Amino acid sequence: MFNDIVDLRDFYGESLGQVTQRLLRARLRELWPDVRGMRVAGLGYAVPFLRPFVDEAERVFALMPAAQGVLRWPREGDNLAALVDELDLPLADRTIDRMVLVHALECAEQVRPLLREVWRVMADGGRLLVVAPNRTGLWSQLERSPFSFGEPYSGRQLAALLRANMFTPIRESRALYLPPVRSRLLLRAAPTIERLGERLLGRFAGVTIVEAGKQIYAATGTREQRPALVARPKLKVAYSRDAREPTTDGEPTPSST
Repeated sequence: MFNDIVDLRDFYGESLGQVTQRLLRARLRELWPDVRGMRVAGLGYAVPFLRPFVDEAERVFALMPAAQGVLRWPREGDNLAALVDELDLPLADRTIDRMVLVHALECAEQVRPLLREVWRVMADGGRLLVVAPNRTGLWSQLERSPFSFGEPYSGRQLAALLRANMFTPIRESRALYLPPVRSRLLLRAAPTIERLGERLLGRFAGVTIVEAGKQIYAATGTREQRPALVARPKLKVAYSRDAREPTTDGEPTPSST
């Protein structure tokens, strides 16, 4: 079961969500410090973490599953978000250099077909980043957290799942040692809590992050070649009537119907 798109937007628009966004952005940027000339896509609700790549990468796409919903993103310029079937992505084979899965894998009803579809669209030598709720962390257990939906994973489980679907795990990281609370004192101390948690509380992180490479030697069926990569999809989408302007930079803004 996917989170509702409006609930995700609202969470990342409030104070706890903004801190969550900054912490995860920093961790993803550590893993991918340079994406110049690459094609980057996010599947699920990845837009809070794609913003740093927009002005650097060749192309950036936000692919939002139909069961989750879609919002226009970014606020300025052309729309880079598309409503998709996560089992049949509207991209040609081997066209994406970097793929980020956030609020996606743990919610998918068909995990294996989803990962095979991600494998298909990734370029040879491409890299995948999966952000999933950690089984032993508070973020997967408290309903106020957007990571409480779906199936949580330990680092070992996530790596095994990726290996079983033609990816080679490269490195594992963790983030969100801050409890999912709205205390102003804790939110101000979030960077310090994150540093201490990384040293002392590894297995209790809120999310597990695994970077994996595409196994280009794995056998798989191929589809008929599709047209070239859709650069900037422009869709007519019915947005929620309660939509409003974002409260933080980089968040998607629903357009009026």
